[in-house]
Amino acid sequence: MKITDVQAIVLDTGKDYSDWRGAAEAHGVRFVCLLRISTDEGIDGWSDIETQPHVGKAIVEAPSGGQIGFESLRAALVGEDPFQRERLWQKMYRCLAYYGRQGAGMQMISGADIALWDIAGKATGQPIWQLLGAKYRSRVRAYASTIFRPTADDMKRAVEGYLQQGFGAIKFGWGAFGYDLARDAALVKAARQAAGDNVELMVDGGWYGTTYEDPFKARALKDWRRLLEVLEDCRIFWLEDFLHPENIEGYAEIADSARTVRIAAGEQAAGFDEFERLARLGRVDVLQPDLSRCGGLTIGRQIADLATRMQIDCAPHAWLTDLLKAASMHLNAYLMNSLYLEYNVSSASLLNTLCKEPIAMKDGYIPVPDGPGLGVEVDLKVMEKFRVA
Repeated sequence: MKITDVQAIVLDTGKDYSDWRGAAEAHGVRFVCLLRISTDEGIDGWSDIETQPHVGKAIVEAPSGGQIGFESLRAALVGEDPFQRERLWQKMYRCLAYYGRQGAGMQMISGADIALWDIAGKATGQPIWQLLGAKYRSRVRAYASTIFRPTADDMKRAVEGYLQQGFGAIKFGWGAFGYDLARDAALVKAARQAAGDNVELMVDGGWYGTTYEDPFKARALKDWRRLLEVLEDCRIFWLEDFLHPENIEGYAEIADSARTVRIAAGEQAAGFDEFERLARLGRVDVLQPDLSRCGGLTIGRQIADLATRMQIDCAPHAWLTDLLKAASMHLNAYLMNSLYLEYNVSSASLLNTLCKEPIAMKDGYIPVPDGPGLGVEVDLKVMEKFRVA
């Protein structure tokens, strides 16, 4: 089997990311990047990628300059055997070496890696968890992943809505959170009051601002320690990605102050080394690799193994379409100890309807896909409806 083509496909939901001040559910990303790897045996591998899609498309299609280190993703893969995933990961890393070891380059490598695992599963009739070599569970608990609302009453209404949908865990992030300590405390307390004692709550602090007029959102470590006391009183399960991603020492300082709240980070990290630093130097309790950013399933498995050896947790970040949910479910099945699947509840219908059979929750859990490869199939009609490039 040989790879015959690599396509980056840009989808447009037609609506910009919503303003949290409206107290509504987040619409989600406007543009979505899909990657499709085709083979001479008619088997296609797929992935979605949380990146800037137009940049990702340029990385796939860039013209060859005849020089390793500045090549396109397509040039690295066409003509190759898709089963040689490890060798192809290393080849892609070197072909993009001067511009792609982090950021959009690594993100497109990540998507290609997931698509190669999808091809291998489809070609052999096996789900990816089987290829990874372990299935410790057949279902994973889901948490609703949403944004902080601007007032306590808005938070209570939001919690009530997720409970009615059957969620037993909710993560609030970004939005109104991170600008004012008193408001942050009031929003978290309102969520706990509405959720009761039997629902897990998580907080995603968000390390930068969400408005164009103020994209910075700086907060001193001492103030995070003050807020940590409130979070522990409210029995928050984890506090996530609240510091600059390169502030490893800052994560360690907050982790040392925490008694019960887990410190979680990693959704914007790439490559095994960054996660090892977060775990060993940052002393985080939960590693959060986004498989479409960290290096794909190949690196995701290494991160999962690291977490298992260190007896800390690993909970994949998965805030995109059902393709990423499925890939993350396979890694969750592989994990000896699995916490949650992030379930994107944003209002952009495309994010939860891209595949022919959307991943559905039952009694607060998501079943691990058992079909070949990712176990989900892109609905080509839906894709073409939203496709712009």
